[in-house]
Amino acid sequence: MGYERSPAYVPGQKGAYKLSRSRIENFIRCPRCFWLAQRLKIDQPSSPPFLINSAIDTLLKAEFDVYREKGEPHPWQIEFKVDAKPFAHKDLERWRHTFTGVQHLHEPTNLLIFGGVDDVWVTPDDELVVVDYKATAKNKEITDLEDSKWHDSYRRQMEVYQWLLRGEGHKVSDTGYFVYANGIASGKGFFNKVEFRTNIFPYKGSDKWVEPTLAKIKETLEGDMPKENPDCEYCAYARARTQLTLDAIKATSKTEPA
Repeated sequence: MGYERSPAYVPGQKGAYKLSRSRIENFIRCPRCFWLAQRLKIDQPSSPPFLINSAIDTLLKAEFDVYREKGEPHPWQIEFKVDAKPFAHKDLERWRHTFTGVQHLHEPTNLLIFGGVDDVWVTPDDELVVVDYKATAKNKEITDLEDSKWHDSYRRQMEVYQWLLRGEGHKVSDTGYFVYANGIASGKGFFNKVEFRTNIFPYKGSDKWVEPTLAKIKETLEGDMPKENPDCEYCAYARARTQLTLDAIKATSKTEPA
């Protein structure tokens, strides 16, 4: 069954409005593009899906599930000295599902926030640990997050998941983990196989920014279209494309006979 798009936000609506974790990230990047998507259903152009990354996610989930069923830590958790094991819970499949995920209704804004988490581990103190799988191919070893806008989004992603699980009533550790698989491109050939070096490293998050951001999102949804974001490449493209169209119309009108 196909996924039905959520309806446009209607200012003043009384029902809860469902908003994904990725839409929060879109708002942070550009409130104008966010407004166009949620109010008018005009989305940014989509990029091709990262199918290799999705395959690695699927395989990592399957691998950690083996140890989840055994009630044992994965060997990587032992190797990287992570005092936790995969968490077995009746809601895990819902938490992982893209279109259901972990959910929490933020009552002050009536926004129903959701997001599909990659994995959840549990410590001996029964604290839940948010885990995010990542895959790339870089020459250097990946042992932490870099200071980049993409890795800032990874940090926020984990913090939203921590906030969501707390919203569902769970005790959640501030420290989450990234399981980062790095493709090795230094071999003598492909031979139908790519080897990876996987590192696991912690990230201590803070979800204090989430609720103030939701308040700003609600204000934006209720208001007029925000101003163009000078740092947004989509806004820049839309402006340039509109100007080209207007120039073409003007040039055509000049050449037509009176």
